[in-house]
Amino acid sequence: MTLETSTSDAPSTSADHDELADLGPRALKAREAILDAARKLFLERGYAGTRINNITDECGASRAGFYTYFKSKMDVVEVLGRTTYRDCLAVVGTLDTLSRPTRYDEVRAWVQSYFDFMDEHGAFMNALSESGPTDEDFRATANRLTMRTAFLVGIALRSRQTTPTDAPEALGLSIVSMVERTWNQIHVRRLPIDDQEAVAAIAHLIMGTVTG
Repeated sequence: MTLETSTSDAPSTSADHDELADLGPRALKAREAILDAARKLFLERGYAGTRINNITDECGASRAGFYTYFKSKMDVVEVLGRTTYRDCLAVVGTLDTLSRPTRYDEVRAWVQSYFDFMDEHGAFMNALSESGPTDEDFRATANRLTMRTAFLVGIALRSRQTTPTDAPEALGLSIVSMVERTWNQIHVRRLPIDDQEAVAAIAHLIMGTVTG
């Protein structure tokens, strides 16, 4: 099973593409400004502490302008979440290109790409984790996507292990958690660890799970 065929349950973005295709350059810029403002405020105030008028004040949009592109504050979170998950799948998908037997330099490059992904989306992910929507459906969806990501990572690594694991989800969750937690310790808690040293250390640990 390849990662390409394993991502069939990813959130569909065809409707988003159709909607965006109808927007002109100015409208796309206005929509993106709202998303950027919301992302910034969610980090500063949390989801519950951010109101729609805070978002519109931040980006200079009118309330009517906000509702031109989004139905609600939750709709904004869902759009940002879909973008984050799409980019995560792109990073995870590159695991399927690793050679057999897997080389350290390839694994290190993959860990670096995950750090790059976290540089763009990690703060937003952390904000949602700490003070995001409490809606049960939202949480259930977030958990499902987390487990899906873990499964894909685990399957990709298991296919390259000398002794394949019986629990790819556990393997994948452990690897993803290690990468994301390490990034958070460095970039959120500001621990004095060099990115490159952390990437190298994680890559060596992943190689250990592959080679045994």
